[in-house]
Parts: sequence; C-alpha cells; structure tokens
Amino acid sequence: MEIHLIRHTAVENPSGLCYGFAEMPLKEDYIKDFTILNLERDFNRVISSPSRRCTFLAEYIQLNYATDERLREMNFGNWEMKPWAEIPEEEINPWYEDFIHVKASEGENLLEMRARVINFWKELTATENGDKILLVTHAGVIRLILQTVLQFPLENMFKLHIGYGKRTVIELKEGYFSVKEMNL
Repeated sequence: MEIHLIRHTAVENPSGLCYGFAEMPLKEDYIKDFTILNLERDFNRVISSPSRRCTFLAEYIQLNYATDERLREMNFGNWEMKPWAEIPEEEINPWYEDFIHVKASEGENLLEMRARVINFWKELTATENGDKILLVTHAGVIRLILQTVLQFPLENMFKLHIGYGKRTVIELKEGYFSVKEMNL
C-alpha cells in the first residue's frame, strides 16, 4: 500500500490570522499553484479534508474523492480568524508553553487532534493491500501521521517542514511503514 499525503496550496492570509477549522481562502492565483504540483493521478482512492482549501485541490485533480472530518487541521476554537497578536496573553502563553496539552478556548489540544487523526490512519491502514491512496489535507495532519510512523516525540513535530502543495509518500509493506519521499 502506498499513501500519498499532499498539503493544500498556499492561503491568502496577509493579516496573520489564526486558522485551522476555519475556512481560509487560497491565494488568488491558486490555479497557477495547482498547475505546478508534482502529482500523479493513478490513485485507487482519494480522501480529502472537508476544508475548501483542500477540496478545491481534490476537485482540480478531477478524481472522485470522499471527505473525512478527521483530516481537518487543528480546531483553534475562539481563536479562529483572530490575529495571533490579538489573542490574549493569558490564553496564548500557556498554549505556547505546552501546545500538546493546552487547548485554545472552545478548541482542541494536540492530543485530541492526534487521537482523531490516528483513528483515521489506523482505519485506513488496517487492511494492507496494493492500493495507492491520496490524502489531501493540512500540515498538522501530515506531521501527526509522520510522528506516528516515525515514532519521534510529539513535541518535535513542528521541526518537520511540510510545504504548501508538497507531497509526502508513505509505504506500508509486510506490516511496516516507511517514508519513501517528503516535500515532493
């Protein structure tokens, strides 16, 4: 089984807004970004985050796709669509100190996000077969999947750069995962 994970292309966020679950538009010239993607098209299944920044890409690829809520980015709750600089210090500082356990007000923490992403991942990979699957998703989701596959400490996940519109390929063969390529 070969699983390709692609991050949506760049978003339009000149104000430096906090976003995860919230809909954030792609850059105005997103079609140009789509045309230069390094993407194959011979997938058995395509599954996308329901966020429009992901489904636009899935639609552009012109393959039938399903969506799954578990592939969404982190839910930042009341912080969504606020400038990072305007989130009250008494809320943001504890999160900066412990982003794994502390959550945005009305949002989720990293452990909760990880639980939903890994629930999806385990379900997807429960039956090893020869399928080639594409997941259209977000940097946080891709980092959590890589953290699970590579078994590094969760606090190190932000040390991985996941570029906009870049693809990571993971292979499942004879019960073992391997990361074949990153940021293609």
